[in-house]
Amino acid sequence: MLKGFRDFILRGNVVDLAVAVIIGAAFTAIVNSMVKNLINPLIAAIVRKPDFSSIFFTLHGGKFMLGDFLNDVISFILIAGTVYFFFVLPINSLLKKFKPSQAAPPTTRPCPECMADIPLAAKRCMHCAQPVAPAA
Repeated sequence: MLKGFRDFILRGNVVDLAVAVIIGAAFTAIVNSMVKNLINPLIAAIVRKPDFSSIFFTLHGGKFMLGDFLNDVISFILIAGTVYFFFVLPINSLLKKFKPSQAAPPTTRPCPECMADIPLAAKRCMHCAQPVAPAA
């Protein structure tokens, strides 16, 4: 039983996942700090209302904190935008620059008679039944 657990833990993808979770937690602190300390004050300077927590309504004695919900939605949108525009987009462009994608080799070719796509190994077109020379 313990041998199976040891094998499971030492399997490569489990260790990789654990490292990713730890790095993700550390990265979350960076992104949250960027949104809280740089982007939110910028929006507060533009809109002149940095906090919506004072917006609420009551219904049959229940207090609905609409402002807190708006703050959380705005924070989520800002975090998602920050991650995308400041991290994902630059990293993707760097990866494209250093490691261009390999185009998959074609698996079909056009029939010279009817221009329908046919497999490369075809000897006869399946659409017009014309004989086709083998692909080089």
